[in-house]
Amino acid sequence: MLTTTAALGATLLAAGPAGASANVPQRVALTATAAKATSTKTASTKTATTKAASAKSRAAAQSKRAAVAVKYAYKQIGDPYRYGGSGPGSWDCSGLAQGSWRKAGVKLPRTTQQIYRAVKHKVSWKGAKAGDLLFFYSGRTHVGIYVGHGYMIHAPHSGSHVKKIKLTHYYKSQFNGGVRPGY
Repeated sequence: MLTTTAALGATLLAAGPAGASANVPQRVALTATAAKATSTKTASTKTATTKAASAKSRAAAQSKRAAVAVKYAYKQIGDPYRYGGSGPGSWDCSGLAQGSWRKAGVKLPRTTQQIYRAVKHKVSWKGAKAGDLLFFYSGRTHVGIYVGHGYMIHAPHSGSHVKKIKLTHYYKSQFNGGVRPGY
């Protein structure tokens, strides 16, 4: 037992006091490790900030495009419905959605089902913003352009005209998804 204690004491004496120069390399290594951790944290913070700024700028650009699409849709109010109509002058529901977003610089497919599948940013009934496309019925066979404050513009059916309507309980019960083009 005395031999083990003596050996341990000799090891401690050989290491020297806490402030001895033998510990300097260890302190340098710890400082370098801390600097690297700080650098990594700073880089990840910069990356997160850059991603947030990029998402904010994409959202702002999308909002501007949506305003153009809504403005265009308003100008079509009163145009006659025509099956397969993609304007100008007559429209069906998907043709109106496609034409409005085309005016905003966004290319969309032709049919309601294709539009819904192609636009990756989905929205809920409560999350809808002006410019979003709202789809109705089980096969997503009808689409309207949400213009805000509970209204949409759509080309309803043969014999009718493009119109702005209030989204009533009926439309809420028939709602089958929404998308936000332009991202």
